[in-house]
Amino acid sequence: MSSVLFASVVRVRDGLPLSASTDQQPTAALQASKRSLKLLSRRLSALPDRCSLGAAPSQRIHFISALGVAYLLVCEDAYPAVLAFSFLDELQREFLSTYERARIETAVRPYCLIEFDTFIQKTKQRYNSPRSLSVRLNLTELQTELRLRPPHQLSERDFANGGVSTSAEPVHTSLCMSPPRSHLGPVSVTGAISLLLNFVCGLLNLVRGFHLLENTLMEDGEGSFNIMVFFLACSTSFYQCSLLVRQCHWRKAKALASLAVVCACNARLADTRTAWQLLFHVGASIMGAAQVCAWQPAGKSADYNV
Repeated sequence: MSSVLFASVVRVRDGLPLSASTDQQPTAALQASKRSLKLLSRRLSALPDRCSLGAAPSQRIHFISALGVAYLLVCEDAYPAVLAFSFLDELQREFLSTYERARIETAVRPYCLIEFDTFIQKTKQRYNSPRSLSVRLNLTELQTELRLRPPHQLSERDFANGGVSTSAEPVHTSLCMSPPRSHLGPVSVTGAISLLLNFVCGLLNLVRGFHLLENTLMEDGEGSFNIMVFFLACSTSFYQCSLLVRQCHWRKAKALASLAVVCACNARLADTRTAWQLLFHVGASIMGAAQVCAWQPAGKSADYNV
C-alpha cells in the first residue's frame, strides 16, 4: 500500500530545517529522496508555492510554502496527490498555530523545533490509512483547487543551477484522484421543512416590500429604506433556499453570511414586526444555515487509488 514516508518543515529564506519526522530504518531509496529534498530546500525561495518532484525510483516529493515556511513530504509515487497536499495543509495549520513568527525567524540551530515531530508522526499514521481517513475528510474543495491550480512539476535540473525553469509543467492530478460528483444527497424531512420555511419567508418579505412600495403617502426616507431591507431579506431567503438544494464552493460560509444578513434585516425591521414574526424569520434562517452546514455531498466515495 502506498504511503507517506517522510515529512519536514523548512524555513524558506535559507533552507534551515526546523523539524522533521524520524525514521527508524530508512531505505536506500528514501535516503536518495532525502538528498533531493535537501537540495530542493536550498532553492525554495526561487520556486512556486506548490510543487511536485520525481525523486528516487517510485517516490515523489510534494511541498507547499507560505509565510516564509515550507512543508515537504516524500511519499511513494502511487500515493494520491490530493491526500499528500491535504497532509501538508494540516502540517501548515498546526505549525503556524503552534509557533510564533519571531521564533521561526530567529531560529539558528537545525531542527530546533523537533518536538513538532510528534504531530507529524500522528498525522502520518492517519494518512497512511486512507480508507478509514476518507470518511473523516472532505477533500472536494482541495480536489477542485488542484484541478484549477495544479502543482508545478519539477525536475532536478530545474533548480540544480540555482533557478527554476519557467517551463515546468503542472502535475496532472487527475491521474492520482477521481473526485466525487458535486451533488447533494436526498433531502431529509428537516431539510424539506427548512426549505419550505425559507421560501415562505422570502414570499412574505416580497409581499411586504411591494405593499410598502405602493404606499405613496410616505414623507420621510425611513420608509423607502425599509423597502430595500424587505427586498434584501427576500433575496437572501431565496438564496438560502438555493444553498439547500445545490452544491457550490464555500457553501457553509455563504450560509452563515446569509444568516447574518437575515438577522441584520430583521433587526432593522423590528419596529414593523411582532416578536413572533421576528422569531419566525430568524428561526427559519438559523434552521436553513444549520441544514446547509450539516448536509454532506452524496454519491460514490472518492477513488484514491488505494
